Amino acid sequence: MDFVQEGFFDGLTGPALDERQALLDWLVAEGFSDDELRRAHRRGLLIFLAAEREVGGEPKYTSYEVAEKTGADPELLAKLRRAHGLPLPAEDAVELTDVDLASARTSRAFTDLGLTEEQMVATTRILGRSLSTASEAMRALMLETVLEPGTTELELAQRYAASVHAIMPLVGPMILQMLSQHLRNMVQSEMVGQTERATGRLPGARDQAVAFADLVGFTRLGEEIAPEDLGAVAERLFSTAREVIEEPVRLVKTIGDAVLLTATEPDALVRASLALVSASDAQAADGTFPQIRVGVAYGPTVMRGGDVFGRAVNLASRVTTIARAGSVLATREVRDASIDEFQWSSAHARRIKGLPDPVPLYRARPLAAGS
Repeated sequence: MDFVQEGFFDGLTGPALDERQALLDWLVAEGFSDDELRRAHRRGLLIFLAAEREVGGEPKYTSYEVAEKTGADPELLAKLRRAHGLPLPAEDAVELTDVDLASARTSRAFTDLGLTEEQMVATTRILGRSLSTASEAMRALMLETVLEPGTTELELAQRYAASVHAIMPLVGPMILQMLSQHLRNMVQSEMVGQTERATGRLPGARDQAVAFADLVGFTRLGEEIAPEDLGAVAERLFSTAREVIEEPVRLVKTIGDAVLLTATEPDALVRASLALVSASDAQAADGTFPQIRVGVAYGPTVMRGGDVFGRAVNLASRVTTIARAGSVLATREVRDASIDEFQWSSAHARRIKGLPDPVPLYRARPLAAGS
């Protein structure tokens, strides 16, 4: 292949041009095909081409060949790939690897076990979203370990590929271990009652408490500090929430500068919310972390796809925007369910968008010592 003719050196001069030539010479010696080099260059990923092979192996198959070899439905495989958040290769492009072949075999096995297309796509969408975030974190971590001042393209490509080669054997067992731990925890806390057993269906709406905790002044803070520092602040909220909550409180998800918590017992959720406020106040004392505010509501909710929906979710979100920094604000249902557990004060009835009548709200504080 004529690298000059195909634009591999466009815009490069002097040492940068020499670096690119050294990288290309090494990739050719490692056996990468012209098509692989073109694809990586087109995407601006030449440096990571060797690491890509360490992760997924050598491209060998088209989408049709993967479906034919595994007996899987090609339309289902395409839907699963989209749900995973992965690009669909061109029909005749040899871009799929043995990993994709194994994934197709797994989907076929799940189909044979009786899982529906809707169940598989929904589950894949959830796992794909989480694993995409985990992959990005691992990518950044590995780059941090190999990137040094003055690193050439060839040195970075070789070091990154070597790092991936060393780490990949550990990734599969680690993910399986973590998933097993979470599944075990879910099984321990899941309840299936007489109604569910009689109907053969999972429960619909369940009453539970919902809380949103968000960082006060996060938008303004974003104008004052670097984006990477802003991300670290949001990560600290998630880490702090993980440290203070305990069963039966569950951290459902993070949403930018907020976390969503649920619990079947309102008093447990209020207690966790107060602990979260206290922990964040301690960090805010040195000026490196904003205060948080928490809104709590109680009512019917539905769990779907790892997320929670319902009026209580929307109400908790609205209440959070009303709460003062460093406070926990709750609806009357939450207060009544835990009236003796905390010190409550009226925050008056407030009009909330979407609701016809004002909603009475109450501020929660820990009971004074000796109360």
